[in-house]
Amino acid sequence: MKAPGIGRSAAAFFAALALTACAGGRKPQVETTPAPDAGSTAELEAIYRARTDSARMRFTEADVRFMTGMIGHHGQALVMTAMAATHGASASIRTLAARITNAQKDEIATMQRWLRDRGQPVPELHITGTTLMVDGQHATHMPGMLTPEQIHKLDAARGPEFDRLFLTYMVQHHQGAVTMVHELFATDGAAQDEAAFKLASDIQVDQATEIARMKSMLESLSAIDSGL
Repeated sequence: MKAPGIGRSAAAFFAALALTACAGGRKPQVETTPAPDAGSTAELEAIYRARTDSARMRFTEADVRFMTGMIGHHGQALVMTAMAATHGASASIRTLAARITNAQKDEIATMQRWLRDRGQPVPELHITGTTLMVDGQHATHMPGMLTPEQIHKLDAARGPEFDRLFLTYMVQHHQGAVTMVHELFATDGAAQDEAAFKLASDIQVDQATEIARMKSMLESLSAIDSGL
C-alpha cells in the first residue's frame, strides 16, 4: 500500500526540475498582440457608421419614385386578394391570395421604412371595401393597375367566374409590377442602393414566378370549362 502523498510529492519534484531546466536555458519568445486602443476602436466604428450612412444615401429620384409607386401598386393587390374570402373563391385561389397578401404587406412595410430612413415622404394606404386611396387620392396610373371598371367586374363575380377573373387580372397586375422593375433598372444611376436593388430584384423574381403559376391555373380552368 502506497503511503499517502507520495504521488503529489513526486509530481512537485519533477515540476521543480522542469522549472529549473527552463530557467537555465533560453527563455521562450512569446509574441503578444497589444490590446486595441479604445480611441482607435471608436474611430473605426465611426468610420463604419459614416460609410453605412453614405451608402444608404446613394439613392436617386427614380428609386424614390419606384418605392412610392410600388406601395400603391401593392395596395391594389391587397384589395383584390381580400375578395377571395367573400366571393366564393376555390381553395387554390384562397391559398394563392393569402400568399400574395402576406408577401405584399411585408414589402409595403419594407418600402415605407426605406423611404422613412432616407427622409422621403411615405405614402399612406387607406382601403375601404374595394376602394384604394393613397394619400387621399385614387391610384390607378401605374403599369398593370386595374381600372375602376375591372375592379367592379371582379367584385361582382362569384365562384368559378371570380377565380377566372382573379387570375386574369392578377396576371395583368403582376406584369405591371415587373414592368416597373424593368423601368427602374433601365434608368441611369438607379438601384445602386443595395436595399433598393434587392427589393426590386425580389419583386421581379417572385412576381414572374407567380405569373407562370397563375397562367397554368388559368389553363386548368379553361380545360375544365371545355370538358377536357
